[in-house]
Amino acid sequence: MSDQSPFREFLERFGSDPILFVKEVLKYEPQDWQQELLEQVALGTRKISVRSGHGCGKSAVVSWVMLWYLICRYPVKVILTAPSAAQVYDALFAECKLHLKNLPESISGLLESTKDRIFLKSSPTEAFISARTSRAESPESLQGIHADWVLICCDEASGIPESVYESGMGSMSGHQCTTILTSNPTRTSGFFYDTWHRNKSDWYGIHISCQDSPLVSQDYIEEMGRRYQTDSPVYAVRVLGDFPVVDSDAILALELVNSALTRDVEPTWTGSPVYGLDIARYGSDKSALCKRHGNVVLEEVKLWSKLDLMSLTGAVVNEYNNAKVKPAYICCDAIGLGAGVADALSEQGLPALAINVSSAPSFGERYENLRAELWFQAKEWFEQRHCRLPNDDRLISELTVPKYGFSSKGKYKVESKDEIKKRMGGNSPDAADAFILTFAAPGGALLAGGLSQNWNQPLRRNLSVF
Repeated sequence: MSDQSPFREFLERFGSDPILFVKEVLKYEPQDWQQELLEQVALGTRKISVRSGHGCGKSAVVSWVMLWYLICRYPVKVILTAPSAAQVYDALFAECKLHLKNLPESISGLLESTKDRIFLKSSPTEAFISARTSRAESPESLQGIHADWVLICCDEASGIPESVYESGMGSMSGHQCTTILTSNPTRTSGFFYDTWHRNKSDWYGIHISCQDSPLVSQDYIEEMGRRYQTDSPVYAVRVLGDFPVVDSDAILALELVNSALTRDVEPTWTGSPVYGLDIARYGSDKSALCKRHGNVVLEEVKLWSKLDLMSLTGAVVNEYNNAKVKPAYICCDAIGLGAGVADALSEQGLPALAINVSSAPSFGERYENLRAELWFQAKEWFEQRHCRLPNDDRLISELTVPKYGFSSKGKYKVESKDEIKKRMGGNSPDAADAFILTFAAPGGALLAGGLSQNWNQPLRRNLSVF
């Protein structure tokens, strides 16, 4: 950039000091760990890996770095990527665009932003920030990035497919390329995991726990401890920023569940949705309604506390009436009060089914009861890796809790809801049980071998139809 550039005075003050840029221009006071990252960027550290708990300020510091890079380096290409479009455009890139208003007019007037780019008006191809999703079916998001200055920022890096990293190795190895990976450490394998283990010597690592962050309330930390126990994989990832210890007897690994959260997939809209309704049996339990349509859970699980049967019936009827696409079935947990709710829903004209998860399984002799069969069918749904969950913290966490074992006859069994509550300090997996019930309706034809399924239609079961 020439001496006549309007950036000259700005560059003289902030060009080598991103911390000063954040404080004086963006008007933020970085935390100690954020200052550490900014210092490493200023020093030219080429590979930085950050693992943290939830809400510790990862997105903020990366957005600061990207803007500083765009303004203070030339020619420059800044690439922001994440596993899903929502993570890219609605989170980090949106925050980056928000900071533009803090820039002095002499600087902001030279920049322009669009849906997926921020660029220098006079050199739109030579100085820009580009937001891109990283998907396994299109791994080229990090390919062919060359400039005097290159910054690659991978948000939720643990969920980015390995094929993306492999195709981007040429760009990441460039002499002037700085790569920053930030993530909750959800997976115990893959590229991000290796930056903390097998390839640790190649990366500058920064670890921040919620316990050390002033941005995270003590109430949140205590609530996570009460709900999931401090030795659970959920607590390790979401609070401590540690990689989870994999329980060999857990039905669903946290890694498997989280992969459905970060995945962009095309919904399979054939067939009709199926609702799962778990009815509260005790005062501390919640009634939960999960809506699944084929390979997609449509929205966060609905939760209701302390509703009597008629009030709960009315709440479900309201959900049904407001649905654009009506469910083919509403599968109600028939243990305890559930049969009465199913009956009441049927009287209102809704397609309610009473499901007794303690009854015999519908297919084969592999499972002790229907509950175990449903959980393992859900496991297969996840393992096909063409499914999507909403950003529902409670559901995601509860799905990783149940453990399995074997009966005296060698059949798979899953610990009961009461056993889980006892182990989890009284917390009931109501959202997870509602999700599992969506696999219990009739109409599904099994494919070859009796193991794979058309997930647009649920399994045929031994049911009571009201």
